[in-house]
Amino acid sequence: MAEDEIERQDVQALLETRHELGPTYDDALVSSFADRIEKVVERRVSGRTDGLDRADRLVAEAGKRQLVLGVVSLGVGIPITAISAALADLPGLGIAWLGIAAVNAAHAAAVNGSRHRPNH
Repeated sequence: MAEDEIERQDVQALLETRHELGPTYDDALVSSFADRIEKVVERRVSGRTDGLDRADRLVAEAGKRQLVLGVVSLGVGIPITAISAALADLPGLGIAWLGIAAVNAAHAAAVNGSRHRPNH
């Protein structure tokens, strides 16, 4: 039996021990068994929250990457704006910014898609 499991046999052993020792030791037996149950629950909950903490970290990292991509896009967008405005006028400017927006949108869609993918 694993350390983090409580089986029917454990409950039966507790009841038999209580019967043998009498009501004098009820508080100690119940307290000991309750402590064991709490430890099992804490280990199980900890295992689940570890996964959530990791997921929260991944979401935060994805948010940082999105912010960096946005800032870089703006930085690159300034010279692209100047070049396209000088060479191709308004249509070139629109195409340049549509390309920048498409890259940002594709990255955001990929990040959001990976957040909603079920973990197996």
